[in-house]
This record gives sequence, C-alpha cells and structure tokens, in this order.
Amino acid sequence: MPATNEQRITTRIGYGWDSHEFRRGIPLKIGGVALPHPKGLGGHSDGDVLLHAITDALLGALAAPDIGSLFSPADPQWKGADSAVFLAEAIKRVKAAGYVIANLDSTLILAAPKIGPHTARIRDHVANLLGIQPDRVGIKAKTPEGMGTDNAAIAHAVVLLELRAAKRKR
Repeated sequence: MPATNEQRITTRIGYGWDSHEFRRGIPLKIGGVALPHPKGLGGHSDGDVLLHAITDALLGALAAPDIGSLFSPADPQWKGADSAVFLAEAIKRVKAAGYVIANLDSTLILAAPKIGPHTARIRDHVANLLGIQPDRVGIKAKTPEGMGTDNAAIAHAVVLLELRAAKRKR
C-alpha cells in the first residue's frame, strides 16, 4: 500500500554501480564530460559509467526499476544514446515522488586516464545535470591496483534524497 503523507519517508538512500570495458575508436565520456584518451568505454549507449551509476542510485532510492529495465540494451533506440537522457528520467521520477537530491558521492575505479585533472569539470557538469550545487557532489577516483581490471572503468555512486520541505509534516 502506498504511504500517506503522514507516513512518507523523509530521506532515502540509493546506491548504484556500473562498469564498462575500454575499446578503441570510441570517445571517452565520464560524468558527461569528454576526456582525452585513446580508448572510450564500450556499451550500448555512450558507456558513461558514472552517469549510469548515478542513474541507478537515484532509481534505487525510489525502489524503481533499474537503468537496464527502463532503457533496455536490446532496444536499438538507445544505441549510442547520451547517458544524460537516462539520468534526466531518473531525476524526473525523483521529483515526481516529491524528493530532492541532497547530495551524491561517487568513486571511479580505473587505471587511466587520471581523473584528478578533470574532477572539477566533472563535478560541475554532474551538479548541473542534477540541478544541485557542486559542493553537494563528491567525485573521487582510485586505481584498480591488483584487481585485474586495468582495461575497464568502474563507478560507484550513493545518493541521499530528502522529501521536499514543503511536503513535510511539521
């Protein structure tokens, strides 16, 4: 049974992760930002592991279907699609449920390219896509030391949603 306004959960946490293999001949996009690198991330869409992980975190916080269920890799309309489209759908669902994004924390795991020089640009772009301030977006990167995943990129994301203040019962 759906919760009444009195029973509404005031905060929700969502977790998402994604991984894609590097492939030649594909532009590299992480967090919607094109990065200089000889290989991009293979995937049915643009392979943006960070936006995919964030999308799944938002959907998970709502207990909604995941990115693969909503945007099936078997559906040709999503071939090469900009992952911002998937993120926009998740944000639309967050707003429709009466929540706002309080913050996002994410970790990228990849051997190359180094993310440090691009972190601010990625943070600003992701914040813009989410409609929140950059100081609410955490972007970290780690190398996959000894994990055997040097030819892949992995992203983890956690989001906190809060019920819109106007809808909270005081």
